[in-house]
Amino acid sequence: MNRQVKILLVDDKDESLIALEAVLRPLQQILLKAKSGQEAMKLMLRHEVAVVLLDVLMPGMDGFETAAHIKRLDQTSDVPIIFLTGAESGSGASFRGYAVGAVDYITKPFDPWVLRSKVTVFIDLFRKNVVLREQAELLRELVQNDAVLARNGQLMSVFAERLALVEEQVAACVAEDPGTADMIKELGDRVATMQSAFDALRLT
Repeated sequence: MNRQVKILLVDDKDESLIALEAVLRPLQQILLKAKSGQEAMKLMLRHEVAVVLLDVLMPGMDGFETAAHIKRLDQTSDVPIIFLTGAESGSGASFRGYAVGAVDYITKPFDPWVLRSKVTVFIDLFRKNVVLREQAELLRELVQNDAVLARNGQLMSVFAERLALVEEQVAACVAEDPGTADMIKELGDRVATMQSAFDALRLT
């Protein structure tokens, strides 16, 4: 669960990118930097990003337009966006930010500790989602290979071992962060269904 993840920093000003990098460096993650909305989109199509820190006021494609493009693409639509801006909080910009799909809107100057804490939440969620995807892939591989395993007389034992591994890792995710239980309910239900089918098969 300690694998490094990628965080995308988007700002047209070098000094702002340097400041963000300094604030987030203690998290020891991979920091990608873009100086425009276009550059940000190109990076997101090449890298799987855990969270985007996006400046609002940029020339050309501003932060709102960039966020709209991010949310329109299937590959990037689920990536959380945190807006960072020097705009006045009462200008209505925050409402517009949430309207285009941002998960948070922070006005500069911001508290470095608060920003790190918010980013850490999305790092943890990203890691848990990766684990769940890996377990789902494990189940798919098992189904695809069951005919070969059956011919070798190994289906029952291998199925039991892999299903037990999936159940253990799903339970570990919930124990580590009970707030994510809803996110993995569907996978948990699938595992329970497969376990019931396996138990019935063993009885026969």
